Amino acid sequence: MSAHLSYGRVNLNILREAARKELREFLDKCAGSKAIVWDEYLTGPFGLIAQYSLLKEHEVEKMFTLKGGRLPAADVKNIIFFVRPRLELMDIIAENVISEDKMHSPRDFHILFVPRRSMLCEQRLKEQGVLGSFINIDEYILDLIPYDGDLLSMESEGAFRECYLESDQTSLYHTAKGLMTLQALYGTIPQIFGKGECARHVANMMLRMKREFAGSQTQILPVFDSLLLLDRNIDLLTPLATQLTYEGLIDEVYGITNGYVKLPPEKFAAQKKQGEVGKDLPTEPKKMQLNSAEELYAEIRDKNFNAIGAALSKKAKIISAAFEERHNAKTVGEIKQFVSQLPHMQAARSSLANHTSIAELIKDITTSEAFFDNLTVEQEFMTGVDTDKVNTYIEDCIAQKDPLIKILRLVCMQSVCNNGLKQKILDYYKREILQTYGYEHMLTLNNLEKTGLLKPQTGTRNIYPTIRKTLKLWMEDANEQNPNDISYVYSGYAPLSIRLTQVLARPGWRSIEEVLKMLPGPHFEERQQLPAGLHKKRQQGESRTTLVFFLGGVTYAEIAALRFLSQMEDGGTEYIIATTKLINGTSWIKSLMDRPEAP
Repeated sequence: MSAHLSYGRVNLNILREAARKELREFLDKCAGSKAIVWDEYLTGPFGLIAQYSLLKEHEVEKMFTLKGGRLPAADVKNIIFFVRPRLELMDIIAENVISEDKMHSPRDFHILFVPRRSMLCEQRLKEQGVLGSFINIDEYILDLIPYDGDLLSMESEGAFRECYLESDQTSLYHTAKGLMTLQALYGTIPQIFGKGECARHVANMMLRMKREFAGSQTQILPVFDSLLLLDRNIDLLTPLATQLTYEGLIDEVYGITNGYVKLPPEKFAAQKKQGEVGKDLPTEPKKMQLNSAEELYAEIRDKNFNAIGAALSKKAKIISAAFEERHNAKTVGEIKQFVSQLPHMQAARSSLANHTSIAELIKDITTSEAFFDNLTVEQEFMTGVDTDKVNTYIEDCIAQKDPLIKILRLVCMQSVCNNGLKQKILDYYKREILQTYGYEHMLTLNNLEKTGLLKPQTGTRNIYPTIRKTLKLWMEDANEQNPNDISYVYSGYAPLSIRLTQVLARPGWRSIEEVLKMLPGPHFEERQQLPAGLHKKRQQGESRTTLVFFLGGVTYAEIAALRFLSQMEDGGTEYIIATTKLINGTSWIKSLMDRPEAP
């Protein structure tokens, strides 16, 4: 199940195993049979750490979702609540415990806070009169969750909102703690680079924690050569743009949650024989796991969607040629060899069928006129065309009452590419949006303004064209089939965040000092002293390993661009990616809305 985590340059299975060990230890504290009551949000992230089989080994017999009223009947000795430290969840837990006490059932209650214990929550339980009912109150520090062989996420859905809107730095503390855990397992990271206010905070906290634990340093040869901390708000443009890689589009259209995607079932119904009545079509969405454990997915996930058709047809030819081999197997030995390869070939064939279906679903959308029009406007903004006047396409979309999030993404994009909108234009857009979609969205517009996504232009000139030219953010004629630059992930636009990462590796940030000053927040470099004898001697031609941490979220297209840089022949750097949350434009804007649309 987790073998794909250890294929990469850094074995992320070590981190997963450490998390599993802590979970086992906690479960063993509660002797006897157990039922777990889950805070629903945690089930996805936990699924990446431990399957039900691990819980079963430790006498977990039942699992329920946390909801008000009475707990479902379960003949167990222990009830364990797995919850985030949220006050509203404490009220539900109190309700559950009180109703159990009324039944006089002799049960032991335990509570496990993820990722930290909270005094406020314990106080709330005390006010409700149930704190004394809990035998164990503990915390389970699940900071960085391994998603794939080169990807870690904290799955902290509110991190961007908390940092940039509410000035709440809790998620930054968790980030620093997560990085300390990482250093305990993989050795001290000698160099830290960063850009942005949040990056500065995280680096300061890390250095302070390191001083506090000065005596207990682990003697491990460092696996990472450097850490790059990047604030999401130094590059607000990238997540607003429509991602054009295969994985990015799956996320844009269907949404990938904790490594799984839910797809319309019709496409995946078993092919009916002709003449059969298609009466029992499945109605449940098809749930698929997406990670590099699946060979074909690992191969095509980061390609531009326009290169997917050719890749799938090439794969189909290889698979059918492999099946044809059976006619050439004459001797017993050859037949035996063919049979031994059969399970692998059948898995490849089923994988190909699935991805062909997904690609067809997405192609229906990408070939539509609406998708093309939207993309054209995005690319005009990115190249600086008419960003300083009211856009007729946006006006038409508002008039047709298109989804509000689509409108907000485009208006924010225009604002970012123009370094703010003239007050008159900004007021016009706001008025149109509020009159069409309702005045309750005034709060949302206010939030977008506070985070800098939608802002009035102040007296300063538009700096975006300078940044675009200096960092070569727009590449004409991006090669989508055989890319030679990271701009292929958005068919021409190179993500600013990844350009900064690329320049840092070579020739270094000194060469773009002027541009760095235009972006918000400080840029810095720190060195961490390594214990004697742990300095890594790099072999001739051996590449460096850099951990890039996005504070506030990262998109799949940015991840694809970093993977592209890792694979470049002369790159000399391999990247591991970490983030507070995997995001796309829709989920990102949604997190800033104060009355999100009903799903």
